[in-house]
Amino acid sequence: MDAILKTSKKVDQKDLEKRVKNMYAKVAEHPEVEYHFEMGRALAERLGYPSEILDQIPQEAIASFAGVGYFFDFAQLQEGEVVLDLGSGSGMDVFFAANQVGYSGEVIGIDMTKEQLRKAEDLGFKNDYDQVLFRESYIEELPIVSKSTDVVISNGVINLSCEKDKVFNEAYRVLKTGGRLVLSDIVTGVHLPESISCNATLWAACIGGAMQIDSYKKLIEEAGFLIESVKENPYAFISDSAQGATKRFGIKSISILARKQ
Repeated sequence: MDAILKTSKKVDQKDLEKRVKNMYAKVAEHPEVEYHFEMGRALAERLGYPSEILDQIPQEAIASFAGVGYFFDFAQLQEGEVVLDLGSGSGMDVFFAANQVGYSGEVIGIDMTKEQLRKAEDLGFKNDYDQVLFRESYIEELPIVSKSTDVVISNGVINLSCEKDKVFNEAYRVLKTGGRLVLSDIVTGVHLPESISCNATLWAACIGGAMQIDSYKKLIEEAGFLIESVKENPYAFISDSAQGATKRFGIKSISILARKQ
């Protein structure tokens, strides 16, 4: 495990952050452009998002949706709960969660990309999501009070972090006892060679930062969580290069439900 974390920290983190911000700024502002990953409503429905709920969400947020799985069946959100979304993008999962927790609940979206935040905030204001708040921050250092959150969610984002252990430790800190960590992310069947895992371009493409599934689950458990459910998602990259890496290294999407003890 230590070797895996040391390898991830060999990545030029400033270069990675720049590449990630540039890519997801384009995702927010130009969802019509073709990327190495699929986006939008067709993807969301194939992953399992109910169409009747998608109809209630701002369509501009759905257009920029670039998640890798559906986890709300695991989350089982209740009215009045407080939900935190790590890497909230243009807000689709935030708005989805807001419709479930109602105006007596609260949903906070965390993202480091200004363009994504600006789009999400504008959509929230225009569509009267008074229970929604977006904050600019890193998911490794959450601006959230300890033990204040019922559910932490994240969709296809934690693989982009060079410090995944910090992400899971922060999620544990902000959750109430018994709170749920519910996420979808990209993982691998085998440990990636350094030629890939130390390449900032491949990290920004959601490939280089993917961790071997057993190591990924171990990090969650070491943070103090009990993993209750795991499922594989019907997700696939669309570029030839990404498909090649998927076949070679067993790259896939999973969803996980874990609970704070």
